[in-house]
Amino acid sequence: MDIPRIFNITESAHRIHNPITPEKLATLGAALRLEPGARVLDLGSGSGEMLCTWARDHGVTGTGVDLSVLFTEQAISRAAELGVTDQVSFIHGDAAGYVAADKVAVAACIGATWIGGGVAGTIALLARSLRPGGVILIGEPYWRQLPPTEDVAQGCLAGAISDFLLLPELLASFRRLGYDVVEMVLADQDGWDRYEAAKWLTMRRWLEANPEDELAREVRARLSLEPERYAAYTREYVGWGVFALMAR
Repeated sequence: MDIPRIFNITESAHRIHNPITPEKLATLGAALRLEPGARVLDLGSGSGEMLCTWARDHGVTGTGVDLSVLFTEQAISRAAELGVTDQVSFIHGDAAGYVAADKVAVAACIGATWIGGGVAGTIALLARSLRPGGVILIGEPYWRQLPPTEDVAQGCLAGAISDFLLLPELLASFRRLGYDVVEMVLADQDGWDRYEAAKWLTMRRWLEANPEDELAREVRARLSLEPERYAAYTREYVGWGVFALMAR
């Protein structure tokens, strides 16, 4: 059980598997006014940077669940590096359908809402682990500006223009689900650059070390085309943010 190998290759050097910088992640933790001992659940926890740094900086405890063997191993190593192994744990497994045994103060899914079949389903899943008065965190893309054509939307790696909403529409969708938006931290283009451009050196180094690998041709194609695609499409049209929600 694992994510497609191409993602383990291209993001193997990432600590954060979303277009958000460490500084923005710290801003989010501070904005939530986390209290020592607060329990956090992170579904699709990647390499564990959010849980580990919040455990260090705010004294939270928690659990992360991720499908990637590599990222889970990296999360465990990061917890040891930051000295928070007694506060956080990481599970290699399918986050889809995962419900915490004990209710949590913060239930998060940052950039992996496919686990619930979309935003609404993921919010419903997270709510099953949340204590009354707790906060749900959702990380989700949106359109910075509407693509002029469906071809441009596909250049942004969306299936269609309808796949994403403009920011006001995304916020309205949370309201319609019965939630107040109580905080948000939005990625900027620097965050996108650090997420996307960091893959390019990783791919180049991997190709140099693995020229005969069965995925070498695919990785080479990505490295050849991704810088231009990203600059022309994703960087100009796609926003991304983490939204803190509380049930009405």
